[in-house]
Amino acid sequence: MDTSTTANPMTTPAPETSTIAKVKRPLLNERARTVCGSLVVLILFLASWQWGPGWLGMPEYILPNLSHVLKESVVMWNNNDLLTHFGITAMEVVFGFLFGALLGLAVGVALGLSPRAEAMLSPYILALQIAPKVAFAPLFVMWLGYTIYPKIIVAVLIVFFPIMINVLSAVRTVDPDMVNLVRTLNAGRWQIFHLVEFRSALPALFSGLRIASTLSVIGVTVGELVGGNQGLGYLLVDGEGQGNTAAVFVAICALTLIGIVTYGAVVWAERRVLHYLPKVHTSTV
Repeated sequence: MDTSTTANPMTTPAPETSTIAKVKRPLLNERARTVCGSLVVLILFLASWQWGPGWLGMPEYILPNLSHVLKESVVMWNNNDLLTHFGITAMEVVFGFLFGALLGLAVGVALGLSPRAEAMLSPYILALQIAPKVAFAPLFVMWLGYTIYPKIIVAVLIVFFPIMINVLSAVRTVDPDMVNLVRTLNAGRWQIFHLVEFRSALPALFSGLRIASTLSVIGVTVGELVGGNQGLGYLLVDGEGQGNTAAVFVAICALTLIGIVTYGAVVWAERRVLHYLPKVHTSTV
C-alpha cells in the first residue's frame, strides 16, 4: 500500500503578497497641497519682481526691484512714520466698512420688506450709485476739511450699494413655505423676520461684505488722494510728487495688506456665523 500522503484538495494556497494592491496615502492632504501651491506662486512672483526688472533692462524709476522697495519701506518706517499713516488708513477703512455695511443692511431689509418703498426710492439710490464717488470727494473735503470724515464718507458710499442690493434680493426671494410654516406656529412679525427672513439673507449679506471689504479700501484711498494730509494715500501722492517710485510701491503694498486683512476678517466671520452651511457655500475666495 502506498503510504505517501496526498494533499488535501480543500486546502487553498496562501495568496501571494505581490498580488495585493498597495494603496499609498498621499504625502499631503488637499489643504496642504493648496497652501504649498499658493506659496510656490508667491515665491515665483517675488523672484520675478526681484530679478525681472534687471533682465528687462527697466530703470529703477520705472519699476524698482523688490529689494529696493524693501529698503525704501525701512526708510519710510524710520523717517516718514509709516506705521502712523498705516494705522490712520486702516482706521478709516474699518469705520467706512462698518458704517456702510450697517447702512446697506438696514436699507436692504427695509426695501426688501416694502416693495412700495423700493419703487419710490430705487431711482434715487440708483442715481447715487451711478454718480462717480471721486466727484464727491472734493466736495466732502470742502465741507469737512482735511480730516478723516471725508474719507470715511466716501468709503460708506462705495460700500453701501453692493450690500444693499444683495440683502434686498435675498429678502425678496425667501421661501414662502418657510414663512407660512412659522406663521402656523403663532410666530409674530419680528419672529418671522428673525428666524426666516434675516437668516435666509445671511449668505447674500456675507457675499456683499466680501465685495465691500475691498471697495472700502478703494474709497478711503480716493478720499486721501483728493484731499488728505495723512494716511497711505497721502504717502502715495507724496512719493509721486518726489518721483520716488519705490515709495509709491510701498504705499500700494500697504494698502493691499489692509484689504487682505479686511477680507480675511469677513471670511473668518462668515465661517463662524454660517458654520451650519456646507463648506461649498463658505470656502470660496
